[in-house]
Amino acid sequence: MIEAHGLRKTFHAKRGRGKTEEVEAVRGIDLEVQKGEIFAALGPNGAGKTTTVRMLATFIAPTAGTARVAGFDVVKEAAKVRENIGYVSQAGGVDENNPGIDQLLLAGRIAGLSKKAAQARADELLAAFSLTEIARRPARTLSGGQKRRFSIALGLVTAPPLVFLDEPTTGLDPQNRANLWDEVRGLRDRGTSVLLTTHYLDEADALCDRLVIIDNGTVVAEGTPASLKKEVAGDVVTLRLKGVDDAAEVLRAQSYVKEVRTEEGLLRAYLDDGEHGLPHLLRVLEERDLTLESISLDRATLDDVFLRHTGRSLRDAA
Repeated sequence: MIEAHGLRKTFHAKRGRGKTEEVEAVRGIDLEVQKGEIFAALGPNGAGKTTTVRMLATFIAPTAGTARVAGFDVVKEAAKVRENIGYVSQAGGVDENNPGIDQLLLAGRIAGLSKKAAQARADELLAAFSLTEIARRPARTLSGGQKRRFSIALGLVTAPPLVFLDEPTTGLDPQNRANLWDEVRGLRDRGTSVLLTTHYLDEADALCDRLVIIDNGTVVAEGTPASLKKEVAGDVVTLRLKGVDDAAEVLRAQSYVKEVRTEEGLLRAYLDDGEHGLPHLLRVLEERDLTLESISLDRATLDDVFLRHTGRSLRDAA
């Protein structure tokens, strides 16, 4: 559904006194999205995720590189691309003053559907997203989760084979986030390809079939969540203690410790088997009179993948 090579985007920002500065938002991104796949672009705010999606959705033209969406060139055949996609921005797109049903009907008529076909499609989407009972309420009276579901419904009026979801759950409470995840999985089950951008680690891990991690406008990692986490040793021991550098030197010499990283007073030790390796690790630190302030044992996460590739935590960057 998507094939992009070397996508770049440079903006020219005004800096006063008539001066402009070049800002490279995207610095050469390659990605492929298959039919019927949930694909995530994961990264901190400002990494270039939204700019990449806007290029693929034909809202802005690439400075360099090529991309084909649904088989059509995003520059030369932009109108054809738009006929085959749905797009839901971070801001949504729901008119606060009008009922959701009216907005769905309008979107259908603008897309060229007959009045009867637009009504049928609206009814179908209302049922699919459990919105029928609130369809005639002004959007301003709806909750954040309800508005977000209407936004996605609007992006699906034309039944596109591909839908872009830009930060779909930003600002939602945990229950609404979980409900929206179910809706996104439902899109895939019905054969729709989904490209979503997010800076939520759990969202990418729970939803996507494959993902790319983007940082500073480039792809730093790509694969399935499981394969990316497998690149990092299976368990992560996170320690806060005085003498981080000394502790790191001690642990690097232990055969059961695969990798050690330090970051702002924290030490992360990566072990294949944390449950059995942790007692040995604690004993070694005690023998060196290195006093712990806190300790945790976790499975490797996508944050650990980001840390390995960039040298910093994605959570902190986001």
